[in-house]
Amino acid sequence: MKNLFLVVLAFIGFATVQAQDISDNAIGLRLGDSDGFGAQISYQRALGDNNRLELDLGITNGNNYDGFKLAGLYQWVWVLDGSFNWYAGAGGGLGSIDFDNVPPGVDDSETFFFAAGNIGIEYNFDIPLQLSLDARPELGFGDFNDDLDFDIALGIRYRF
Repeated sequence: MKNLFLVVLAFIGFATVQAQDISDNAIGLRLGDSDGFGAQISYQRALGDNNRLELDLGITNGNNYDGFKLAGLYQWVWVLDGSFNWYAGAGGGLGSIDFDNVPPGVDDSETFFFAAGNIGIEYNFDIPLQLSLDARPELGFGDFNDDLDFDIALGIRYRF
């Protein structure tokens, strides 16, 4: 058990020693399912050499409902090879949905909260473009979103 702990500790240490290629800022789109909220506006802000904050805002407007979903994640980034990185993180968020076709006087709006994890890979091109592919399991709390949702998305961001 001690050997396994030392190997894992050494791996994490070597992964963080390599030079990082994290942009100070990146903005773009995260294209995924996101429990019915579809494409999200995505913003990343570097907090250090190998960690950052990601904020994603999804807005939906269907025939029978309107809503929004805001997620915030703290992420750790490790270099795989050159401009190719992998990352993992945790966070949460909140959202609201309002259904349109209900009888008058019935409160049909729902606010929900969720906890989320995040793991993915990204490639930073020589031009200010970042492509990523990630998985985000979310555990929802509320009537609209009260289960485990597994969201896979493609991210396209402009780095600056």
